[in-house]
Amino acid sequence: MTAAAEVPESRARLLIVDDDQELCSMLAEYLGPEGFAVELAGTGTAALDRVARGGLDLVVLDVMLPALSGFEVLRRLRSVSRIPVIMLTARGEEVDRVIGLELGADDYLAKPFSPRELVARIRAVLRRMAAEPQQVPGVVVWGPLRLDLRARQAAIDGRQLELTAAELRILELLVRADTRTVSREDLMLQALGRRLLPTDRSLDTHVSNLRRKLGRLTDRIAVQSVRGSGYALTMR
Repeated sequence: MTAAAEVPESRARLLIVDDDQELCSMLAEYLGPEGFAVELAGTGTAALDRVARGGLDLVVLDVMLPALSGFEVLRRLRSVSRIPVIMLTARGEEVDRVIGLELGADDYLAKPFSPRELVARIRAVLRRMAAEPQQVPGVVVWGPLRLDLRARQAAIDGRQLELTAAELRILELLVRADTRTVSREDLMLQALGRRLLPTDRSLDTHVSNLRRKLGRLTDRIAVQSVRGSGYALTMR
């Protein structure tokens, strides 16, 4: 008898939320043979109802939805759930990507996109989410900053720091470096689960959001840009 194997990430159950029925059908046809279990929702209300019933591993959410926008759906999801969300945005609409990440999206993909790239993004997010509890158990304390990595929570001087999963992972990597510079390439790969590309600004957006959230609670800790290299934490 062979040993029981870990359930592969490709068996994850996905919810695709888009009012483009042709696109949804195409994605379902592509993702099914890749091993994913795919469900579809054409409206934000239907998506929220389905997530509330549980059993999903990731949501692919279009920004442009009728009645209830993708941003509003994400905002409502984040008030009750930490389920991973990949946003689909219009090509060139950087503001959509920034807003989505600020609201708590784990990644984004601009339309039009290849289904192969979507599969890669989905697997990267799922690997990152699955790895966090095993790789970073316990509590990390750095000055006034406390990271509870099992609970996926952060606090400064006892005050809750509301972070997305990606922001928490970036902060953890910077804390573990202890003021040493972490390269953008390493942050991208270890925090977001994919290689750094010249046109991909998602890491910079996550860092910008992290800086803003830290700044609301303290002026003692900051994320410093190291020109041509990466980022480092500073404390005073």
